[in-house]
Amino acid sequence: MDLEAVRTFVAVAEAGQFQKAAADLSITQQAVSKRIATLERMLGVRLFTRAARGAELTIDGQAFLPHARELLRVAERAGASVRPGRRPLRVD
Repeated sequence: MDLEAVRTFVAVAEAGQFQKAAADLSITQQAVSKRIATLERMLGVRLFTRAARGAELTIDGQAFLPHARELLRVAERAGASVRPGRRPLRVD
């Protein structure tokens, strides 16, 4: 699963708008739309209903959101586990 697409999904869910999420992520709105479309195709469901005022989570989007947040937390912990200075010093 593409973590950047998941990160984008969470950003849109929190912002409520594709444009605001794009600004928050420092990418274009078109890139946000493409990432969400790719994630929706991969999952086989619509995650948002799009309206002129913004984007609202569908039932599937609501179900996916807590798992998406957990995926991002796990990815952060995995990266942190191998960063220099994060592991205890072993002296044999």
